[in-house]
Amino acid sequence: MPVRDRGVVVTGAGHGIGRALATRLAAEGARVVVNDLDGAAARAVAEEIGGWAAPGDAASEPGVAALVETARGHLGDIDVWIGNAGIDRGRGLDAAEAEWAASHEVNVMAHVRAARLLVPTWVERGAGRFVVTASAAGLLTTLGNPAYAVSKHGCVAFAEWLSATYRHRGIVVQAVCPQGVRTRMLDDSGPLRDLLSRDGALTPEDVAEATWRALHDDRFLVLPHPRVADYYAHRATDPDRWLGGMNRIQRQLEDEGAFR
Repeated sequence: MPVRDRGVVVTGAGHGIGRALATRLAAEGARVVVNDLDGAAARAVAEEIGGWAAPGDAASEPGVAALVETARGHLGDIDVWIGNAGIDRGRGLDAAEAEWAASHEVNVMAHVRAARLLVPTWVERGAGRFVVTASAAGLLTTLGNPAYAVSKHGCVAFAEWLSATYRHRGIVVQAVCPQGVRTRMLDDSGPLRDLLSRDGALTPEDVAEATWRALHDDRFLVLPHPRVADYYAHRATDPDRWLGGMNRIQRQLEDEGAFR
């Protein structure tokens, strides 16, 4: 997919993967709207790449509606939506109700609400691209944080449904599912940092490059860590063995005092 002169929105683009995605696409000639809750960061990235800043909440219903309206004001048509904003809240079964709710809102419903506003227009014109930054946790799971694992599974599941429902109408849906990436989220992962980095912690720019390449072949799953495909296949074909392996890692972490 050529992106030169295409209108692109990237949410959560003030830092990390989102910033790298916005920068990479702008370098290829895309017209980019940079969204982030951190308004100063959004404006700084937009100025750096020659895009437009649209600070604000990309998860709530009014927040998504305002972002789409602002983006259309700058771009005219939104050709590509990259739902990159995500959060990691709570630990274990003690995670609070509010942390579960926030995870669902940001990691799942933000995508649903954006699609409601974008897809009808895309169906009319027969083209559009919806990209979500999910996680390997959405294909496998993660230890320590059930709210993150469950909501990222929901993110991937919604993207699958969207693809199955609309691909014959010219809409391409893609789910980017990295493991460890050198962002603030990895820095805050504590005892899980080594586990998430077992296949190498990528830079945000690595993930942006993998996503850029995937825009050219329309594959649904974008796996910056190729080993995730093997883990995903193993999980599907022998779930008990796979869960047993994950439980061994859990026990090891507990023995090391990781979850105290």
